[in-house]
Amino acid sequence: MSLSKITFFERFEANILSGKKTITIRDESEKDYYPNSLVQVSTYENDRWFCALKIKDVQAIAFSQLIDFHAKQENMPLSELKAVIQNIYPNVENLYVISYELVD
Repeated sequence: MSLSKITFFERFEANILSGKKTITIRDESEKDYYPNSLVQVSTYENDRWFCALKIKDVQAIAFSQLIDFHAKQENMPLSELKAVIQNIYPNVENLYVISYELVD
């Protein structure tokens, strides 16, 4: 099933809208996005719509394989990225990098 909506924590909204955050890392339950599909983006906290994104790619990755390159795409240091992921997905090793671009 292709998903047509995605949510982000409000704290990431400015980075997404400015183009500084170009990927999201999710677990298995949120991996069903497809290249070239458009998704509507809302805040996780209150479901407030704030933009649309075009999915570029979805790649499986192990938590242990995350590197500075991913952190730069998330617009944060690698140590912070790993802490954020562990907070959201504790003890999950199999993740998915979803790359996207902002739709004007």
